[in-house]
Amino acid sequence: MDEDVVTKNEEEEFNTGPLSVLMMSVKNNTQVLINCRNNKKLLGRVRAFDRHCNMVLENVREMWTEVPKTGKGKKKAQPVNKDRFISKMFLRGDSVIIVLRNPK
Repeated sequence: MDEDVVTKNEEEEFNTGPLSVLMMSVKNNTQVLINCRNNKKLLGRVRAFDRHCNMVLENVREMWTEVPKTGKGKKKAQPVNKDRFISKMFLRGDSVIIVLRNPK
């Protein structure tokens, strides 16, 4: 196959396949919710991506839960929801579990 055919096939796959969620997010500037392997969730806008699900994200809200440590003999502490804002980030694709479009 020559380079033009490969490029065309890859572009069609991005528009119709599983990566179409990321493609639509880039085109429409919509948010996606990404579950990561470190049990954190990322809510943000995709600027760019590739076939490995490496992504450049903007205006990201990272969310996770932590269980505070308690001393001996004390009751078990309740989990605490935490979050932080990241203006720009690169997310490596091997840490992505699932990408959900336009969560509301």
